[in-house]
Amino acid sequence: MTGQLVTCLWFDGQAEEAAKHYLGIFPDSSLGSVLRHTEAGPGAPGSALTVEFTLNGQRFLGLNGGPQFSFSEAISFQIPCADQAEVDHYWEKLSEGGEEGPCGWLKDRFGVSWQVVPTVMPQLLGDPDPEKAARATKAMMAMGKLDIAALLRAHAGEG
Repeated sequence: MTGQLVTCLWFDGQAEEAAKHYLGIFPDSSLGSVLRHTEAGPGAPGSALTVEFTLNGQRFLGLNGGPQFSFSEAISFQIPCADQAEVDHYWEKLSEGGEEGPCGWLKDRFGVSWQVVPTVMPQLLGDPDPEKAARATKAMMAMGKLDIAALLRAHAGEG
């Protein structure tokens, strides 16, 4: 489809490894074409230059561009999670070999930033009752991986 956005992720030689890693984590995912270097270079013949892949229906292109650029928290991917099982799944799989951060944020082993967020968060943090919203926000700020039950308890003023 013309006009559909594709997110390009710049890797330093790990695009194919990253794509395969993500395929094992996200449902509705697939590997597309892999464009490989030829004898003309600039990379080693047979190594991946670009890797097309789809995660949860979203298209990506992994580019092995080299060490000039790296990922930062300025760009992250948010994963809306319906329940704690989804939060736990994505947190465990994506943080493995990476770096856990605060408030549901993490960096995976490739340096890509992710937000693993329960779908109930906007309701809790945006509650018209400022005391409920403040309690939920305070609880969230003290967490790494988000705990839905604990957030709901804080929002309700329990504990």
